Amino acid sequence: MRRVIRFRGLGRQDVGLVGGKNASLGELITALGPAGVRVPDGFATTADAYRELLDAGGLRERIAAQVDRLHDGAPLAEVGAAIRSAVLAAPLPLALEREVVEAYGRLAREAGREDPDVAVRSSATAEDLPEASFAGQQETFLNVRGAEALLEACRRCFASLFTDRAIDYRERMGFDHLALALSVGVQLMVRSDLAGAGVAFTLDTETGFPGVVVISAAWGLGETVVSGQVDPDEYTVFKPTLKDHRLDPVVHVQLGAKRRKAVYAANGSTRTVDTDARERARQVLGLGDIRTLAEWAVAVEEHYGCPMDLEWTKDGIGGQLFLVQARPETVQSRRHGEVLRRFRLTGTGERLVDGIAVGEAIGAGPVCALAEPVGLERFPQGAVLVTPITDPDWEPLMKRASAIVTDHGGRTSHAAIVSRELGVPAVVGTGSATAVLADGQEVTVSCAEGADGHVYGGLVDYEATETDLGSLPTTRTKVMLNLADPGAAFRWWRLPADGVGLARTEFVVAHQVRVHPMALVYPERLSAEDRRVVDELAYGYPDRTDYFVDRLAHGVARIAASRWPDPVVVRTSDFKTNEYARLIGGTPFEPTEANPMIGWRGASRYYDPGYREGFALECRALRRARDELGLTNVVVMIPFCRTPQEADRVLAVMADSGLARGSNGLRVYVMAEIPANILLAEQFAERFDGFSIGSNDLTQLTLGVDRDSGLLAHLFDERNPAVTRSIESLIATAHAARRHVGLCGQRPSNDPDFTRFLVQAGIDSISVTPDSFAAVKRAVADAELG
Repeated sequence: MRRVIRFRGLGRQDVGLVGGKNASLGELITALGPAGVRVPDGFATTADAYRELLDAGGLRERIAAQVDRLHDGAPLAEVGAAIRSAVLAAPLPLALEREVVEAYGRLAREAGREDPDVAVRSSATAEDLPEASFAGQQETFLNVRGAEALLEACRRCFASLFTDRAIDYRERMGFDHLALALSVGVQLMVRSDLAGAGVAFTLDTETGFPGVVVISAAWGLGETVVSGQVDPDEYTVFKPTLKDHRLDPVVHVQLGAKRRKAVYAANGSTRTVDTDARERARQVLGLGDIRTLAEWAVAVEEHYGCPMDLEWTKDGIGGQLFLVQARPETVQSRRHGEVLRRFRLTGTGERLVDGIAVGEAIGAGPVCALAEPVGLERFPQGAVLVTPITDPDWEPLMKRASAIVTDHGGRTSHAAIVSRELGVPAVVGTGSATAVLADGQEVTVSCAEGADGHVYGGLVDYEATETDLGSLPTTRTKVMLNLADPGAAFRWWRLPADGVGLARTEFVVAHQVRVHPMALVYPERLSAEDRRVVDELAYGYPDRTDYFVDRLAHGVARIAASRWPDPVVVRTSDFKTNEYARLIGGTPFEPTEANPMIGWRGASRYYDPGYREGFALECRALRRARDELGLTNVVVMIPFCRTPQEADRVLAVMADSGLARGSNGLRVYVMAEIPANILLAEQFAERFDGFSIGSNDLTQLTLGVDRDSGLLAHLFDERNPAVTRSIESLIATAHAARRHVGLCGQRPSNDPDFTRFLVQAGIDSISVTPDSFAAVKRAVADAELG
């Protein structure tokens, strides 16, 4: 009988012998080790050894009897405790003890250490299969030293096959308890307690977007990330630019709080301690390590042929990275891409707490606030579970919840992983949910508004819609998306859009940067309070302007990555002066205007001494997104450009900032929203590569109607002949000059007749909000058919 096998003697075909976890470790060592992927050495006990244990002394029969009691209505906790006690009391077969001790001694000799510290992990024979995720169902023991401690950890691993949560999970998934076996993996520890650890997914876990690797990282041992005890750093790496080492493939960095870390305890095992202020403010990983992990993740994904969920660790002594687990991703990879289901709030409510959105759904119900798991009878079906943190013991309650809200945890925490599998919306890492939300209070939990999740007071109205993407027609006219929020961009990757026709930098500045760019150039002009806030936001940036460039570049890059390689038209900032003034530190740099709508906005700011240095930061960010991050599908668009001479000045400032039209394939468009753009279209076409019609401003300025005036709403009409003739004229002139013409206004979303007019006029593209895409796509197809 084969009771113990070294990892290097295993492959993924051995799941039935040593479970998915250990088979995968063997596969990584043998298949990917030669390519440079490092995996700590170790060995595994076999399923045969486990069955030998069950067959000794009638243990199998005692377990079967307890399972029968469960099916007859006995309490889960009582049945689980009885089975675990029986397993722990059963002596390990002597042959198994001997082979485990011998394998441990061999591992010690090869590592050159006496009684090396090892991780002892449970690996069920049905674990980590694409059909179901057993992640976290069985126990892991870290920093185990010495043969006696190792044998005790093996016993506890065998018993952990029958934790209450594992029994409940198998009952729910339809697995036969006695058809499974458990393999124990023994792996040399990596001193990540002196560095960091975390997880990596080869797709975006919230949306299934396959173009990125998402890495989570925290200080210390990885158990704090997997269990959700900490809010980790998160790094998003764009796969298409990863192999070009001239480029920076990291398109997003989210610095986590990282308030706790797991480290070695003096007597073996581990303990959790607070991190210090310096650790909380620093990234766990630098660019080199992020790139290495992402390259390994892609290599593992290509080898396995499916999206993967990896655990990694970094040695704090030698500085090397290692993979310690690899399993197929089991949630997004099972989703069918043909049907797009979307939720949307239709009502309003008071926003009570915010956190990280997990999933894309909305749930509502009464709060059930708990500090620890309770019996199912004490948790109402459809309640909103509110708790500081979850672990696998919470799962029976989680599957009864309409939504889950936690104080702590990131996108790869236990609460996030399980809620995705259950299809339950969750908002994690709120920091204050248990203090703010009262037991019994009715709330609505929304994960349908981008990367941030929100909990609203009361039962807010919402709707769910389904779109059959396979039924959408193809069209000659391009139908593109209007996007603003980088955090939501990946949510729409399944839409068969032709790119992004309008990405607004002002949204990124307002929500991701929050600071007026000139306030970063001239901090001495700020109030003491504004300077304090700026210092807090830009902590870690010796040059405060780099904070602006970093945030804006990453925001633009995420939007561009979501549609790669299709064009993504990014409009430079089009705040009005009153809107700029509302940014942090904005007041000293903005005049008070009687009519900001037709005041100092758009192109007129970019060359003006009062904002030119701020625009230079925008140009630096766009250049970084294109030239350093590699998102060359970014097309830059200039808003509210009144004259050809103004266009020349703006293009010159852009070139001075390293963003020259034509350089590295850069195309520059202009918004067509002023009558002068129409009347002088031929001259604008000499300076720009395309036009995007802003129908709201064009209608406002053509008809002399304030678009925000309720009194004049009956006069505001994009279908007025003065407006439609302007559009027809622009399309004809632009096409004569071989220039692209698109429209990015709202009217096509609401008016199929206006869409028909645009198609018949020969428009090249129409850009709409994602929720309108399907309807506009069908309207365009109908119009093209005549």
